[in-house]
Amino acid sequence: MGADQAGADGVTRIVEVGAKPETDREAVAECWVSMTPEAVANLVAGTKKGDPIETAKIAGVIGVKRTPDLLPHCHPIRVTGVEVAVEPDQAAGRIRVRTTVRATDRTGVEMEALTAAAVAALSLYDTAKAFDRAARIDGLRLLSKSGGKSGDYRAG
Repeated sequence: MGADQAGADGVTRIVEVGAKPETDREAVAECWVSMTPEAVANLVAGTKKGDPIETAKIAGVIGVKRTPDLLPHCHPIRVTGVEVAVEPDQAAGRIRVRTTVRATDRTGVEMEALTAAAVAALSLYDTAKAFDRAARIDGLRLLSKSGGKSGDYRAG
């Protein structure tokens, strides 16, 4: 049973990290929002709601800040930097969301990077659905992480 799972008393816990050293940590995540090329063009052009691309970036930053509120096992961490890139590819009919989160703390930022990508993609979907009801979010994954006891990871 993992340290985050319920113990013999049935109580779910957050792992104790107080004795761990603080280290610089970074995580990069991505996902894709797929839709028609016309829907991508509409998002790039902007809508009556405003600029969906910039709104998605803001949503991703908010997602980082809210991660411990959404995921019960996540510690609040001291984030030192966030980048949310939103890269439309009209010809392919998709938009790539790529997030990078950095912190100096006792636990990693993988969940913050993944949450940022998911929330930014949801923001794009919220606008895209007016142009393409079949729009979808695909491929949410961790691309890399560095720092901490477990060391570096790079997706294959």
